[in-house]
Formats: sequence, C-alpha cells, structure tokens
Amino acid sequence: MDTIMNFAQEIVDVSDPESSGEESEDSRTGSNYDGAGDDSEDDGFEADYEVVNAEKEIEGDFDRLVQDIRQRNDTSLTKDWDITIQEQDAEFLDDLRAASGIGRRKKKKGRTVGPTLSHQVKALLGDGNQAFVDSNLPSAIGIMQEVIRIEPRAAQAWSVLAQCFEDLKQPQKALQLRIMAAHLRHDAEEWDKLAMQSKELGYHQQALYCYRKVYSLDPSNVGALWDRASLAKEIGDLRTARHSLLAILKLIPHDLNVLSEIRTILIELNDLVTCADLFQKALDYYQARIPSGVGPALDPGSSTLPSDVSGGGFNLLNILVLADLYNTLGEYEKGIQVIKRGCRWLQGRMDQKYWDLFDDDREYDTESVDRSGRGSDKEPTTRPSGNIDSGRFTLDVNARHRLAVARIKMGDVEEGIMHANIVLNEDIFDYAPLFSEIADAYFERSMFTEARPIYEMLGADSSTSSVYILMQTAGCLRALDEIKEASEIYEHVRTADPNNNEAKMKLAEIYEILNEPRKALDLVYQVIDSRKRRAKEPQATPVPGAPSSSLFTEDRPAKSKSSSRSQNRLSQAQLKELEAEKEKEVLKGYRRVTDIWEAMLKEREEAEVELAKEENWKAHVKRMMEVGTGKEGPMEREWMIEAEKLVEIFRETRNLFLASRNNPFRGMFPKRSAPRRPKNQEEDEERMASRLQLDLEGEKLSRRANKVDGVDIFRGVSFKDWLRLIMQYCFILARRSQYELADEVLRHILMSNAYLTSEYQVVIRLALLACAIYNKNYSVVVEQCRKLITQNQFNNEMYRLLMASLSSGLRPTDFFITSTLQKFLFREMKLIDMATNNPDALKWNPINKRYAPAPTGRKSADVQDEPEDDSDGPGDDVVSTANPEKLTLPTKNNPLVVAIYGQMCVAAKSYQSAIFYLLHAYDYCPNDPMICLSLAIASIGRAMQRQSDNRHHLIAQGMAFLSKYRLLRGSDPAQLSEVDFNFGRAFQQLGLHSHAIKHYERVLEMAENDQTGVEHLAKEAAYNLSLVYVTTGATPLADRLYRRWLSL
Repeated sequence: MDTIMNFAQEIVDVSDPESSGEESEDSRTGSNYDGAGDDSEDDGFEADYEVVNAEKEIEGDFDRLVQDIRQRNDTSLTKDWDITIQEQDAEFLDDLRAASGIGRRKKKKGRTVGPTLSHQVKALLGDGNQAFVDSNLPSAIGIMQEVIRIEPRAAQAWSVLAQCFEDLKQPQKALQLRIMAAHLRHDAEEWDKLAMQSKELGYHQQALYCYRKVYSLDPSNVGALWDRASLAKEIGDLRTARHSLLAILKLIPHDLNVLSEIRTILIELNDLVTCADLFQKALDYYQARIPSGVGPALDPGSSTLPSDVSGGGFNLLNILVLADLYNTLGEYEKGIQVIKRGCRWLQGRMDQKYWDLFDDDREYDTESVDRSGRGSDKEPTTRPSGNIDSGRFTLDVNARHRLAVARIKMGDVEEGIMHANIVLNEDIFDYAPLFSEIADAYFERSMFTEARPIYEMLGADSSTSSVYILMQTAGCLRALDEIKEASEIYEHVRTADPNNNEAKMKLAEIYEILNEPRKALDLVYQVIDSRKRRAKEPQATPVPGAPSSSLFTEDRPAKSKSSSRSQNRLSQAQLKELEAEKEKEVLKGYRRVTDIWEAMLKEREEAEVELAKEENWKAHVKRMMEVGTGKEGPMEREWMIEAEKLVEIFRETRNLFLASRNNPFRGMFPKRSAPRRPKNQEEDEERMASRLQLDLEGEKLSRRANKVDGVDIFRGVSFKDWLRLIMQYCFILARRSQYELADEVLRHILMSNAYLTSEYQVVIRLALLACAIYNKNYSVVVEQCRKLITQNQFNNEMYRLLMASLSSGLRPTDFFITSTLQKFLFREMKLIDMATNNPDALKWNPINKRYAPAPTGRKSADVQDEPEDDSDGPGDDVVSTANPEKLTLPTKNNPLVVAIYGQMCVAAKSYQSAIFYLLHAYDYCPNDPMICLSLAIASIGRAMQRQSDNRHHLIAQGMAFLSKYRLLRGSDPAQLSEVDFNFGRAFQQLGLHSHAIKHYERVLEMAENDQTGVEHLAKEAAYNLSLVYVTTGATPLADRLYRRWLSL
C-alpha cells in the first residue's frame, strides 16, 4: 500500500494548481475582464470543446505522473500499457468528430474513460469485488493493488480500494484514492464532493485543486467558483480568488456582490486598474439599464419580485469606491466626472448633461458659495432656459470630500478649497478620516499653510489624534520654517513612542539645522542601536507540522521572486571607445554652433532693421508677432537644431546628475577606491552620525581636503561653455514662446553636479529669472528671487533685484504683496535687525550656510553639554570664525529691507503699518529721497481712509516728506520732471486740481524743450492731466493732450 500512496502523493508534482492549471485558467477567465458575455451562436460546440480539452488535461496529469514514475525506474510499475490498435482507432475517430463538429458523441454524465482492460485485469477486478462483497478487506486491498500495478488507469480499482479504506476508518487515505480515481472519470459533481471533503478535513490546497477541476469540467458552475474564491481568500491565496471571481463576472456580469468581494482582493494585489475598469463598466451598465436612477435591483438568484432601490443597487457607496480608485490612480478628471455624473444620475437628473460643459462644480454649490466674482473658463455654447449660475443641488459630504481631494491634487486649488471648507464645517469627530485625507492632499501639494490647521484640529483630541497626524503636523511646521515648534512635536512623539525611529531621525535633522550636533548625534546613535538590537533578535522559524495526508503541501512557503537579470553589458574598453565617439560628435556640434553664432546674430539684426523700416504699423506688428512665435531665419533654425542636440546630450548623461549633491563631477570613468554598498537606511544613519561627529570635532577643513577634486570639462567642452550654450538656447526658447521648455531645462541643469558652486547656482537662477520676466511669469520671479536672497544672506543687491524684477504693473504688484513674500521679508528683516543689535542671539547653520535664531535656552544647554577638557580644543565660536564659508554679520542698521517691507504695506493699502516701518527706515537713513517719497505716499494714503483720526496732520506730514524729497531729488536737473510729476500726483489725489495742473504742465514743458534725449514722464503726466481735464469738463483740452502725447 505504501507504493500506491507514494504513487498518489506524486500528484503534487504534476498537478499543482499554480503550475499546471494556472495558465489554462487565465486563458478562460482572462486577465483583463471585458465585463460582457460572448456571442452565443456557437455556445454548444464551444462548451463541448472545452469539456474535451479539460478531460484531456486531467488525463494528461495522470499520464505525466505515471511517466515520471517510470523514468525513475520504480519497481511497482514495470508493465507497459496494454494499448490495442482498436483503442487507437477509436481515439482517432473521436478526435476527428470533435474537430469536424459532425457526428459528435454526446458526453454522458459519469461515463468511464480509460483503456480497454485485458482479461487478466478483468479477472482480478472480479476477484477483488467479490472479496470486498465478502467483507474480506485485506484480500480486496491486495488484489486491487495488483490491478493498479498492472493497469494504473483502471478507475474501478481505485474506487474499490478507496471504499476499503473508508470501511477501515481511514478517511484521509480514502480521500486520496478517490481523487486519483476522479482523474479517470471526469465527473464535475464528484470533484465538487471531493473538494467539500478536503475542505472539511482542513486540506485547503487539495480543495482548491478539486475546485479547479470542477471549473475545468463545468465552467458554468458558479457555486464552485464562489466556494473556491472564498476558500482562497480565507487562506490568503488572493491570485486564485481573483481568477475565480473574474470567472464569475464573465458568467454574471456586473453582479454587485461579486464586485464588492473582488474589490478588496484587487486592492490587496494593487491591481487598481482592473478594479476601476470593473466598477466603471458596471456604472455604465446600470446607468443604461436604469436611466431614472431608481429601479429594481439585479439579483439573478432571487425568485421574488425585486423592489425599486436607488441605482438598481449600484448606490452612492459604489460611486465613492470608483472615485477613490481614480484618485488613487492619479486620474482626477475621471474621479470628478464619476462623482458629478453618478450623483446626478442617482438624483434622477441624468438628462441634465449641460452641467458637464462647465469646468467647475457649480452644479453642487451650497447657498454660501457666490460665483458672481468668478467666471468659468468654459461657458456652455447652448445655455438652457433658467438660471444655471449655480445648481444648489445637494451633495453628500463624502462625495464632496472626493471632489475636494481630486480638485486639490489636480491643481484646481480654488475649487478644491471651496469643497474642502464645506467638508471642514462638519463635525470633526464624525468625519475625522475625511479631514485627514483633505489635509494629506494639501500636504502633497506643498500647501502647508492650509494643511497645518487641519492636522492641529485632529491632533487636539485623543480620539482623532495619532502618531501619523502628529508627524504630519511637525512636517508642516518644518516646511513653514517654524523649526522650534516642529522639534517640540517630534520630541512629544519620541517620548510617547520611544521606538519610533522615524521621529528620532526627523528630530535629529532639526537639531542639526539648529546647530545642536550633540543632541542630534545622540538621537542617531539611539536609532543605530535600535536597529542593531532588532537585527540580533531571534526570528521565529516555522515549526514543521505533523505529516499530512493531503496530496499537497498545505503550508506553502512564500514564493520569492528571483531577479535574474541577464543584461548584455559592454566592457570597459568598449565603453571608453563609445565615449570617445560621443566626444567627437559633441566637439563637432559645438564648433558648428560657435561658428554660426555671429551669423545668426547678424541675421536677427538685419530682420529687426527691416522691421524698423516698415511703414505700415499693422504689418510691422504682424512681423513682430511672427518673429516672437518662432518664424526665424535659416541660420537661427540650424543653430537651434545643433544646440538642442548638445543640450539633450548633456541632460541625458547620468554622471552629471548624481543622487549625491555633495560630490562634483569626476569624469565619465572615475576611479573608485573600493566598491560602494547600495544606499539604504543604515547608510543614511551612519553617514549622518559621521557628519555630526565631524561637526563636533571641527574637522570640516580636513573633510573637504579629502574630497576628490572634480573636473571642469565634459567631452572636450568646458562647463562654462556648456552653461553659456544652454543659457543661449533657453533664452531663444523663451523668445519663441516656449517658456515651459526653457524653464524645465534650466531647472534640470540647476540640479547637475557640475554646477554645485554658489557662482554657478546664482548664474542659473538669474537665467531662470530672466526667462520668467520675459514671459511675465511672476510666480517664478518671486520664487527665484527668494532663493537668491536665501543663498546670499545680508546682500542688498538681491533685494534690489527683486524690486527691479517686479517694477510696475498690476500683475507684478499682485505678486509683490502676496502673503508668502511678506512673511519671508518679515523674517529676513528680523534676522538683519537681530544680527545688528543682538548678534549673540544668532547661530551659524553650516548646512544651509546661513545665520538662524538660536533656540530658547541655548546657552544653558551649551554649558551643560561642554566637556570638562574644553580648553584643549576650540570652542564653537572659534570654529565658526575659522570657517571661511561663514558670513560676516552686519554692523549697521539696514534701511533697505525695512523700506521694502513698508512699500509692500503701501501697495497692500496698509498705510498705518507702512508708516511705522518707513519711519524706522527714515531713522536709519533720513536723507534718502525714496524713503521720503514713500512716507509721503503712505501719509496721504492714510489720510484718505475713513479710519484716519487726524487727516490734516497726516496730510501736513505727507507734504513735509514730499518737500524734503524735492530738496534731495531736485538737486539733479535730470530728475526735475520726476519731482514735478509726483507733486502733481499728490495734489490730484487731494483734489487740488489747479496745483496739479501747474506741475503736470511743467513736466510737459520740460519734455518739449529738452533736446538731450533724456526720458521724461511726459506721457504719464499727459494721461493724468487729461483725467483732470475730463473731470473738470475741459474735454477739448483733454482731446488736445490725447492727440499730442497719447497717440501712435
């Protein structure tokens, strides 16, 4: 019997459900479910054909099993098969009928399939049956074993043998033998019973195998597929569960119970695309079946009359699931459309498709939303009757939350904030997860100012707070430069959860920024010790269980994916040869670009001269537009083609854009002293610990000396020439209305290891600034100016660059008074004041190469941390002074930043605050005409406000500062027109038109009499004077001004 049981046990090698049948099952269920049934024209023939294939597959398992045993020279099976010519002819005729479809033999349920038995085998079967009837079980077992040895495909022998062990109270062995017999009978019901028995005995893998055979023989057996999916999900075999449920959906498309079950499985398998496709097709099906939004639920197994329900069963929850899937996949437009159209359908308004013509969500505006001041980017071409400014239709708070998240993540911030504010008005205890997801969306978009209060609300109560919420709150504070508050939260998390290494590393980074390396190093050492202790802990090894009677290994080890990558790599010599060829190509292209540069400039100058000669101004404007949109000459076209090739070669070289920002470019084939280990978390911790130790010991100079010097040439062209070429290329792109590409190239070059020095960084940022100014992208202007001010602390030229970049106009003024820029300048102003009046309150940050306010209690902490033998080594101040990178602190008060902040308040019409800061600037520099003029503007502006308590005093003060401005500025004859213009503007604002006219006319007179070509304010004065004339009714005089000064 042991031989027979070993023979049965071999089924695991040839009939593993994941090795032999998975591919065939995939072909039947389909990895990409199409959601609809196939045509039923030839269903009968296809069903029979599939059954025939399934039977051949099962018999093939049996044949491979026997062949495998023969190859191993097993003595239990030594007789060859008794296959007769008649049997071969019968099989040939059956195959021929199956292929032609004519005269097919109908399959009878439970028929026995197998070879023609010899007389000896038939005699032994008779003797074995008689012994079994006589209850002589040992004799019956011995005879049936002999039959199986002679003819293993005798199904009757396996059945009788199984019944014998069943009578001997050995159900496990009986079950094994019945499974072997089932391979020879092709009865789906028998396999179903065997699956149930295996499941009852706890043989889950064996049960899954049996269920797969049921599906092979009867693909329409939904119950077996459902049982198989449930069992597979129970034991964690999610792939098998996925295949089974997809097979059910082919039989019963869009079944909501199956969709609900498969959703969790596909999410676990990270197959979100398939999940979204299934739910989208189900939504389309239910919308087409029930256009009204209310109808009978689709329940194929129910015999009762279904009642009408919302969406026919596809309710709001399913719509939310589909929207979440699209948001997770980053397809935010689809998520928004699902919410809007799905909720509209459930509300019975499916025919109101005109709402889709709007880019916003006005269909679901609340009463508190007013869009009168905001226009839609896309208005409908055909407006239906009635008011469609806002639909005011109700929207579930969960659906509105999905809209808010999608709008914020896709960049439609204004619309997203509107939805988010409505959701945030709900009770935080009821909708805490929604609050958290909205805050996460803000955080992902780097909108830390909006995310911070939400995280703080969630963290204020223990029922809504968590470690994740606190960590996100600290992340927001750190991004907003509130370092001290962030460190307090990280410290709180570390105290509450001492094993949270992430909080420790974040806190160590903050301590490093705050120039507290001792505390940072202590935290890093704690993380390293925790990791080492965790690595030394004995891991639980699986204990082998008792011998199982299942045909399969029930406790399957996790399969490890072997990453065997066989790549055809080039040798070092081949790589160097290829690099030499690329260098020749680069040199050839660079020489060509250099040669035609002068010719290109000459071509452009000739084109400009030709435009200047154009008499027809309309044709002139048209030609100017053509030049601006890329209608260049042949030389410029050739130059751009060659330059683009070179720029792309530079950008595609990975050695120029390494992950480490501290290593310069060392050539295409740098010499390496030792192979480096892959970067991981342990290396980050060790590197940070080493860096902190070096900071504490004051060895920065020696560390820089040990660095490998970089090279300043790449493929025969110096980096300066590369940068000049790239900047020229980007400038021409900006002129040709391809600003986005120019900005992308320059930002990419900014990250190159070839341009790590501060000089290169400033040059590239200035190029970014120039392109942004030319294309009037003032958000980038402010961004780059802030970067330059940050990297060049206490340098007034960067502030002047900011003011020159935002010189005049409505849009520059809007960006000049943004809250983020105001806060940034306010922090810089405080730092400058602190550096001048209280330098001890500042500490040098070697990471950012900037001074920063020292934390409270810093001195006491330093005293405690100082070692006793500190006299042998330099202190912190000595080391910082010896550092050549350390900046020199200012010794005098700086009026520039204070004056700029005051002018920012003037532009924002905060005249009271403007007067306060401008008076500070006046104290620092009382003889600056610009400060006096700004004070005059602020004083008169405040006097014109209703909140002013002493108008006359403010007007007198403003005229006093204006008079001092004239005294300081009027000494230069070239600036007299400016002085008169400002006086005229002041009198015009006060309503003293006669005085204003006098000064404006003086400006026009100076412009008429001036022969030096100095630019005057004649046009501005003429325009303001025309306004005065129109106001006073002197329209002929205004018309004369228009014709003389304001006409083309």
